Amino acid sequence: LQKPTSGTILFNGVDIVREPAFVKKNLGFLPQDFGVYPKVSAYNLLEHLAILKGVSNPRERKSQIINLLEKVNLLAVKNKELYTFSGGMKQRFGVAQALLGNPQLIIVDEPTAGLDPEERNRFNMLLSEISEEVIVMLSTHLVEDVRNLCNNMAIIQQGRIRAIGKPSEMIASLAGKIWTKAIDHAELSTYRSAYKVISQHLVERVLHISVYANEQPLGFDPVTATLELVYFQHLQEL
Repeated sequence: LQKPTSGTILFNGVDIVREPAFVKKNLGFLPQDFGVYPKVSAYNLLEHLAILKGVSNPRERKSQIINLLEKVNLLAVKNKELYTFSGGMKQRFGVAQALLGNPQLIIVDEPTAGLDPEERNRFNMLLSEISEEVIVMLSTHLVEDVRNLCNNMAIIQQGRIRAIGKPSEMIASLAGKIWTKAIDHAELSTYRSAYKVISQHLVERVLHISVYANEQPLGFDPVTATLELVYFQHLQEL
């Protein structure tokens, strides 16, 4: 791993810069772009990665690999080369490799990007099941994934935490404070000057704005708060 230029990283109270082996043992990672050796079978690549992760006992290594392939529903294709896998299958393989070595925490980065709706739903169900046994940290811009999977969330911008809490509580905090109106495009700057506009979107080519206010502005209609509006509202506070 690249050494930091400054600062420290503590994982369970352990400085991982000084003890890099600790993080290798206790942390799993699934990046957004997960590269694989296309001509290698799922089983053989997991075995290679398990060795790199320090699972040195052959019997333990085999047991872990078989159990993980079964967990992610890839046991039947364990001897197939990875280039034959669909996008969803590759992501499930990525989860299996992240769980090698029985980590305490796994980080998944944009895990459902590029997946069709069916694969996305299946993958989210898998992450939900895994989170019963391991801490799963989800890094994503897809609000729907956060709403479906997370019981705690943080909004981060430019490396700083802007808000943290339970999704349901953050949504509830905006109840009765978000209002919407359809306007002409030419009026947008005027409304921005008069109101705290937190989002804008098109509905059948008509521009709708959402504003944050404690009282209902004249001509506006109430809007049910959503996690997406929570995100926009916190960014507007900066």
